[in-house]
Amino acid sequence: MSESSSVTTWDRMYVDGRWQHPSDPALIEVVHPCSEEVVALVASCAAVDVDVAVQAARRAFPDWSDAPVATRQGRLRRLLEGMRAQADELASLVELEIGAPWPLARSEHVDTPLAMLEDCLELVGQCHDERIGNSLVVREPVGVVAAITPWNYPLYQLVAKVAPALAVGCTVVAKPAEIAPLSTYRFTEILHEAGFPAGVFNLVPGSGSVVGEALSAHPDVDMVSFTGSTAAGARVSAAAAPSVKRVALELGGKSASVVLEGSDLDAAVTATVQNCMSNSGQSCSAWTRLLVPRAEHARAAQVAAAAARELSDGLGPVASRAQFDSVQSYIAAGIDEGAQLVAGGLGRPAHLSSGYYVPATVFAQVDPSMRIAREEIFGPVLVVISYDDVDDAVRIANDSPYGLHGAVWAGTEEHGVAVARRLRTGQVDVNGGQFNVSAPFGGYKKSGNGRELGRFGLEEFLETKAIQL
Repeated sequence: MSESSSVTTWDRMYVDGRWQHPSDPALIEVVHPCSEEVVALVASCAAVDVDVAVQAARRAFPDWSDAPVATRQGRLRRLLEGMRAQADELASLVELEIGAPWPLARSEHVDTPLAMLEDCLELVGQCHDERIGNSLVVREPVGVVAAITPWNYPLYQLVAKVAPALAVGCTVVAKPAEIAPLSTYRFTEILHEAGFPAGVFNLVPGSGSVVGEALSAHPDVDMVSFTGSTAAGARVSAAAAPSVKRVALELGGKSASVVLEGSDLDAAVTATVQNCMSNSGQSCSAWTRLLVPRAEHARAAQVAAAAARELSDGLGPVASRAQFDSVQSYIAAGIDEGAQLVAGGLGRPAHLSSGYYVPATVFAQVDPSMRIAREEIFGPVLVVISYDDVDDAVRIANDSPYGLHGAVWAGTEEHGVAVARRLRTGQVDVNGGQFNVSAPFGGYKKSGNGRELGRFGLEEFLETKAIQL
């Protein structure tokens, strides 16, 4: 890493336990979403660099996979301690690369990954062989893992993939998102300081079309763990298919928050707005569709609009000019389709002259067939949809190509759980149930396949072998 004026340069890749220059000297600009200024330049690797990294991971795999669990736990514990010591710096880098406000950068982008890593350390010690009749069933690491991470939660998603993969004995080649690689670079420095053997973890920054494609197609990569858009996930699967490698995908979402009669409507609507707008709406799991009884629509829209206006000043920007333009196009489409704009709208907030800021936006009177009700906007935009009865609410909630997250608000937990069971989605919060780092997270349908976090997240990186005795 080098610094010139206010621009930091990270012009190397991390392969085989050392920092080295990639084959191509080209650099990628990292733009601060708040100021729209270039704040860093990072390496842009080529396919040949991917091959060097994969071969390093392949060489490191036998010794790392054979190492005692306690040895792997020890290295990961040192990584955890190093990240804790540098938590503020990591949060500052997330703040710089995606514009997340400091409280969010520290709590969600850093503290949550720390909790995930701690949970992983505990769980890996509980993995044991199993006897089934005359068979010994053993679990073995899948091999070399390509971890391809998104820009919206760069450190969170890196830890969600790398920690369980390393814990069970896999080796890793990681590719961060082009626009948000800074926290990944610092993570790699901390990991190096923790003393991991050469080749166990490798970092190859660069574009998805070059580095992501090369990793997905590489015959010596045994598994790809990818988080990103559904379109990009489909491309990863296609590139991986000829080598028949394992692919785990955490993709898009259009999650429904279903408010049932008998629940506290004001509390449910306010919580839904807060969830939708968190991280400036750039969460695949965000509750972006608010479903309310038809008789309560006007009241729900009023509460949602008030909650959105209260949040707007505290929102950070979306992560890039491209994302800003995309969100603007969806807001324009909602207006053109005849939805009722009750908060926010086009352009930046009036008091801001720069930065990729989008005001917290709420549309009421939204028909489920509208684009803003069906497509993932990935910005601070909520749509309010009416339903006639519980069956109608479930139908609307499930009438989506996605199925990642959701919420149910009910007068009783029993009723909430009954409706939650009917939703075709990977995770559902009932009456504001809190996020659990030990619970499996992943999607149905076009939201992906496989699971992250907890025991299920560890098992994604394991093969199952039966030995008959």
